[in-house]
Amino acid sequence: MSTPPPVPRAVVAARLRQARQLRGLSQREVGVRMGLDKDTASARISRYESESMAISLESLFELALALDVPPAYLLATTPAMANAILALGEHNEAQQVRLAEVLEKLSELPPKKRNVLIEQLSHLTKE
Repeated sequence: MSTPPPVPRAVVAARLRQARQLRGLSQREVGVRMGLDKDTASARISRYESESMAISLESLFELALALDVPPAYLLATTPAMANAILALGEHNEAQQVRLAEVLEKLSELPPKKRNVLIEQLSHLTKE
């Protein structure tokens, strides 16, 4: 049995909360950074986080800018995907291209070889 697809509002709400907490921002601060009136900013962000209000594509991009995250981060359906997008977004475009190529090559490897390389990379980051 396959898992049901994620609910879009729930995905955005979870990522919004996660990014806001990561950046140490209040709901009001995020709303103000989006260009919302300071008196309504907190309520609007709260409605996004509680899934009681859908977000437009334009607002999603404004929200990503306000949180300093790639827009794709707010749409990532799993925490691992969100973390990967966030990590990739910390690099310039040339580095993103190179990292994407490396990830693609890793994905093409047989599972055993891929796991060995991933384990080796894990040890390098612990040193």
